[in-house]
Amino acid sequence: MLTFHMGTPNAYQIVVCASLVPDPLQTLEPLSGPAGPALKNEMILPAVLDPWASHALYEAAYLARQHPSSKVWLVSLAPKAKLQQVMMTVAQKAPFELVALDGPASGFTEAAEVAGALTEAIEAIPGLDRARLLVFGGWESAARGAGATMQMVGERLGIVDQFQGVDRLEVGADGSFEVLERVEGGKHRVSRCAGPPAVFGWATGSLPEPKNNPQVGMANMRTVMPALQKAKPVRLAGEGLTFASVTLPKQQRQTRIVKDAAPATIAAELREWLQQ
Repeated sequence: MLTFHMGTPNAYQIVVCASLVPDPLQTLEPLSGPAGPALKNEMILPAVLDPWASHALYEAAYLARQHPSSKVWLVSLAPKAKLQQVMMTVAQKAPFELVALDGPASGFTEAAEVAGALTEAIEAIPGLDRARLLVFGGWESAARGAGATMQMVGERLGIVDQFQGVDRLEVGADGSFEVLERVEGGKHRVSRCAGPPAVFGWATGSLPEPKNNPQVGMANMRTVMPALQKAKPVRLAGEGLTFASVTLPKQQRQTRIVKDAAPATIAAELREWLQQ
């Protein structure tokens, strides 16, 4: 059990970091272009909000609804045109204020650069009170899978209390948090935190996807469209990052039927095959 001592909040300012990923039903084909690795026909592939980040958004909206005067911001780094398309659906799921960054959402970007851009956007939010700040995001990502972006955002913001692989967050009567985190072996660790600021990298959470609410969507779109119009362009240089090749994994199947083979012999043949 871990115990942290911080101030007790009355209402929360929750910032959800989220990006876009290609619709999982699409066939993705990587290729090497003039600007580096990319996906074939990437700009015309339909996109969705990253699934891990979606869980973070739903959990943030639920927490804000339980605590009056709380507010949720959605900070997203993605191509502006695609972000606008995705927001038409996401805006109907939960109340939030969008902070848009116009830049690449590719899985070939460097997590440290993405974290830097997100941190600058968070710090620029007017009236942000770090004593009430909770930063939510995906523990992993369907595009990157680095599992490091949220940690870097927390470090850049000076937030040392971080929880990764979160499945549940409960607020006590005294304002403290009880956090259920995934650990190895299919187990969970229960941690206690006295209050914000804190960073939460969400796994699957425990909430279902909210139903579309047109009224929520219309309210969100009043701020979504202006946010998209003034989205700050972000260029991720990728300095020092190179890719030797970008290809789909090759399928190989070599079948040989042998009766009564000793386990040690089978293991030796598998080891030899893998080494090839």
